[in-house]
Amino acid sequence: MLTNFVSLDARAVRASRAVVDQVGVADLDRPTPCAGWTLRDLLAHMIGQHYGFAAAARGEADPDHWKPRDPGADPAAAYRAAAGHVLTAFGAAGPDFPLPELGRTFPAAQAVSFHFIDYVVHAWDVAKTLGVDLEIDPDLLGPALKVAEAVPGGQARLAPGASFGPRITWTGGTRLDEIVALLGRSPAWPTN
Repeated sequence: MLTNFVSLDARAVRASRAVVDQVGVADLDRPTPCAGWTLRDLLAHMIGQHYGFAAAARGEADPDHWKPRDPGADPAAAYRAAAGHVLTAFGAAGPDFPLPELGRTFPAAQAVSFHFIDYVVHAWDVAKTLGVDLEIDPDLLGPALKVAEAVPGGQARLAPGASFGPRITWTGGTRLDEIVALLGRSPAWPTN
């Protein structure tokens, strides 16, 4: 099962990398679908998460690995480096991942599934921010929907720093629209 999620995750990360490759320094102050975050904030989070998950794949639990990292003067290059780092680490992952942000250790396949859904959704976030189409393999969306459906809902989504907002009712659109709505983003952003 780990091999399946590592493969799915690599494809999602490559899709995110393709959209982040379109980011220029002038785009960094744009608002994103992530409430209160600019594109700079989102990329800093995404880069930090790549390094954090890479550390977890090596069995390292130091929360400093998870800190957001400014994308700097070449956001695409900073993102490509971080993406390459996590993909390499996942290829040699241990059986368990300590995730200090969640306060416990998870089996590798489950931890990689968390990263996978994050990068499907964050690729969408960046594409929406830039007003460009997201090219994501349609066969990734079935597994992504299953992971999104398994994300706990309720009060946990209202807590400060929650990974996802409350589910949004969405009755039409694409499978990707359904996924992002389940995870608290309006598929109609920025009009909604």
